[in-house]
Amino acid sequence: MFAYIVKRLLTGVVVLVLVSMGIFALLWFGPESPARPICNQETSGRCTPERLANFEKSMGYDNPVYSEYGKFAKGVVFGREIKLGSDAVVDCDAPCFGFSFRTRNLVWDELIDRLPATMSVAAGGAALYLLLGIPIGIAAARRRGTLGDKLLVSSFLLVSSIPYYLFALVAWLYCTLIWDLPVLGDSGYTPLFDNPAKWFAGLLLPWLCLGIFNCTAYTRYTRGAMVESLGEDYIRTAKAKGLPARTVVYRHGLRSALVPVVTIFGIDLGLLLAGTIFTERIFEIQGIGLWGLRAVIALDLPVISATALFGAVVIIVSNIAVDVVYGILDPRVRVS
Repeated sequence: MFAYIVKRLLTGVVVLVLVSMGIFALLWFGPESPARPICNQETSGRCTPERLANFEKSMGYDNPVYSEYGKFAKGVVFGREIKLGSDAVVDCDAPCFGFSFRTRNLVWDELIDRLPATMSVAAGGAALYLLLGIPIGIAAARRRGTLGDKLLVSSFLLVSSIPYYLFALVAWLYCTLIWDLPVLGDSGYTPLFDNPAKWFAGLLLPWLCLGIFNCTAYTRYTRGAMVESLGEDYIRTAKAKGLPARTVVYRHGLRSALVPVVTIFGIDLGLLLAGTIFTERIFEIQGIGLWGLRAVIALDLPVISATALFGAVVIIVSNIAVDVVYGILDPRVRVS
């Protein structure tokens, strides 16, 4: 198992290098010059071709692409010096993604400042849709074919057919503006250790939106996997031996049924940690998703590259974690 994890980590590093190359190439060979956003900002929108050429030269964009990618990769791993203006040179410690064009702050420092907000939203939402989706899916599988099962599946299909941004926007509109609920109406992010009660109250509505909307999918995944698992021969053997129904369902059936659910959960959690764009935008949570969205609008290239690379790291790590959990749930994976 240890050798398998090391192999997956090495594969993840290779994928990460390729992703970083792709991100850098997209920014370098984009329709606009990479220096144009900072040129427009410095010249108040009066960026002439001569000024643009001067900014490209000062920022190194007149050098070969492989040379600049080498500097970028070296900065991420070891840190580097960045030239600001005509003479100023600033040390940027690893991982160095440069300075934001919009705020002039170090990109890595801004990412770290926004990471707790995104982690709080992702952890609470993921925990809620697991706690709701898996038990409801198990209950539906045990009552397969009944009226309650059909109504539950139909209602969840109806909810999941609504776009998430519309679902969250309507929830925010009613809970905050129309009904003015005292607990759900004050959404936003407050650091946990500054005020735990306000942290919980501000994230409760985003958690509920993520949990209720996504638990519909996990209910369907769990129900389908449990129906298949409960029809296996080893389940019939366990029943024939006289084991209690609870033991048969939860110890034998659920363990096998969780394998596909873990796959989906690993991907979903990685996407949440990479940035919950709609949730953060609707509820004005200053996380990585909202930060990346504003960077795209402002063409803040260092922030765009940092958020994209951070998202790739999170997805790769979550997939490796899923593979490790596979080995815990299914002995056949450990043997292979």
